[in-house]
Amino acid sequence: MRFRISHRTHYRYAGTASESFMEARLTPVDDATQRRHDRKLITQPSCNVHPYTDYFGNTVETFSIIQRHEELLLESVSDVETFPLTLPDGVFDISISEARQIYRSERLKLFEFLMPSPAIALSSEINALANEFFKPQDVLGPALLRLNAWIKETFRYQPGLTRIDSTSLELLKLKAGVCQDFAQLMIAILRSAEIPARYVTGYIETETQRKASEANRAPRLIGASESHAWVEVYLPGGAWWPLDPTNDCVAGERHVKVAMGRDYRDSSPTFGVFKGTHTQNLSVAVLMQRI
Repeated sequence: MRFRISHRTHYRYAGTASESFMEARLTPVDDATQRRHDRKLITQPSCNVHPYTDYFGNTVETFSIIQRHEELLLESVSDVETFPLTLPDGVFDISISEARQIYRSERLKLFEFLMPSPAIALSSEINALANEFFKPQDVLGPALLRLNAWIKETFRYQPGLTRIDSTSLELLKLKAGVCQDFAQLMIAILRSAEIPARYVTGYIETETQRKASEANRAPRLIGASESHAWVEVYLPGGAWWPLDPTNDCVAGERHVKVAMGRDYRDSSPTFGVFKGTHTQNLSVAVLMQRI
C-alpha cells in the first residue's frame, strides 16, 4: 500500500512568543516493512531546520524561531509505501522459559527495553498480570496474542479520559483510555515478564480514512486523529514483532511507523519550549490517504 500523510500541528499563543525552540519526530522510517518516497517539513514562520538521528534511530528535526510570533505552524507531508512483514519459521513456537534464556544472553543489547522507563513503572499489580499471561511452559507466540487480545477486550477506547502522563495503574482502575495507555500497559506487563518491548509512534489508516480511499470492506481499526501508538516485541532471533493492542491485531500495511523508544517520551511527535507568554492552544490534525 502507498499513502500520503499530512500531519499538521498548530500552536496559537495567548499573547506573543518572543522565541520558540522545537524538536519534531515526524519522519517515517525506512525499514523492511516500509519505504519513504518523499518527505517535507514546512514551518510558519519559516526557519532553518536541523536534522539529526537520536539514540533510538529516530530522525529528529530541530529548529528555533527567534522572532516575535503569535502562532507556529508545522506541517509534515510524507509519501510512504508499506509492505507485509515476514518472519522466520518457528520463531513463535518456543516456550517462555526458553525465550527468557535467550533474552538474558542478550541483556546488554536489550537493556533499555527490559527495564522500567520514565513513563512506564513496574509494580506488584503489573507483575501479577505478567505471571498470569506468561507462565514458563507457555508458548511465546500464543501468549503474546492472548495479552494483545485481553487489552482490547478489557479496556474501552475513550479519548479525553486519561492524560498524557497517566500511569498504567490509573488505566487498570479506569478501564478506559487511548492507544498510548494501552501500549504502555502492554509494555509494562511484557517487561515485568522479562520480555523486551518498545513503544512505537506512527499513523494508522482508520476506517473513516479507508472508506474515503476505497469501497471494499476491511477490518475496523481504531486510532487517534493525531497519531497512533503500538508495541514492538523482540523475538528470539532478532526480529521485532509489531502488535497493536488498541485493535487486537498485528500491525500491518495500514500502519506507518515514525518513531520508537522506551515509552512515549522518547518518541513524542513534537516537543518544545517557548517564552514571552504563559499559555497556548494546540491543535493537531492528521490526514492519511491511499495513493
